[in-house]
Amino acid sequence: MSTGRTGVDAALRLALEEARRTASSGDVPVGAVVLDPDGAVIGAGHNEREATGDPTAHAEVLALRAAARRVGRWRLSGCTLAVTLEPCTMCAGATVLARVERLVYGARDAKAGAVGSLWDVVRDRRLNHRPEVIPPDLVDPRLADECGRLLVEFFAHRRVR
Repeated sequence: MSTGRTGVDAALRLALEEARRTASSGDVPVGAVVLDPDGAVIGAGHNEREATGDPTAHAEVLALRAAARRVGRWRLSGCTLAVTLEPCTMCAGATVLARVERLVYGARDAKAGAVGSLWDVVRDRRLNHRPEVIPPDLVDPRLADECGRLLVEFFAHRRVR
């Protein structure tokens, strides 16, 4: 996948499509995709914690699992993980352990983000792998806004109920 703006934005658009798949499950609308070095989607996922009762069913973990199954190995070297929300510590750790080359995310998470907001797991120099990080300020501002808006609307709707 191109590290240029167009490739990054395309990856984030695919993650947004995944996030919208949570509409009927009551899960927080977060989506993730894994792209191989050529830009082909090899894994995708959206939050399924409520749908499955699995506390580890975060979009990123599901997308990484799907990608690893597809390529037949756990090392996802050269791959890009695009996600609509800044990964938590579990997902940031999984990204490092999978040897993902690049992480793109669309919205910051001040309460649980582990890619610079609250912690910075993926850039910890003590780890043997550190993916390139493409944060919201380096993607199309309309896409970053859409990622954030999806979450704001979800939580606003939950508070009304």
